[in-house]
Amino acid sequence: MSARIPSFRIALAAATLALLNACASAPQPLQGTFLGVTPEQAVVGQQIGASVRWGGRIVQTLPGPDSTCFQVVATPLNATGRPDSNLADSAQGRFVACRAGFYDPEVFAPGREVTFVGRVQDTDSVRIGEYDYRLPRIAADVVYLWPVINEIRVVSDPWGPWGPWGPW
Repeated sequence: MSARIPSFRIALAAATLALLNACASAPQPLQGTFLGVTPEQAVVGQQIGASVRWGGRIVQTLPGPDSTCFQVVATPLNATGRPDSNLADSAQGRFVACRAGFYDPEVFAPGREVTFVGRVQDTDSVRIGEYDYRLPRIAADVVYLWPVINEIRVVSDPWGPWGPWGPW
């Protein structure tokens, strides 16, 4: 009987681990093997042709006649491929991602979280304020707009409406 308990525990632990991994995996369009290079590193290292998965917060969405380009402030991605809002202050530079078709700037609005899968093409020179900035540009195969998370904080009063003195 005792021989069955350890094997049951092992099976239970394996099932729990598999369930947790399923919860933390990236959505199907964002799965794959990617070069672990940041946009900052791509500008310096000239990673032309590298397959990357980058994400962050949209700065600007510019629809053109055949494609839409997004300027994004890159942030580290979590296990699901979503920009990690806990690491929003640890930006990894900016990048431009372009994808064929029309993407509405009202939907893909500044501040929205987005993840792209694509290949590094080149760099673009842009002006941010008085600074000339080189941004890596990727040809995006996937544009994944994340749903907005509305956090609700519930604060309960441990004493109730009467305070610590009670209703008397």
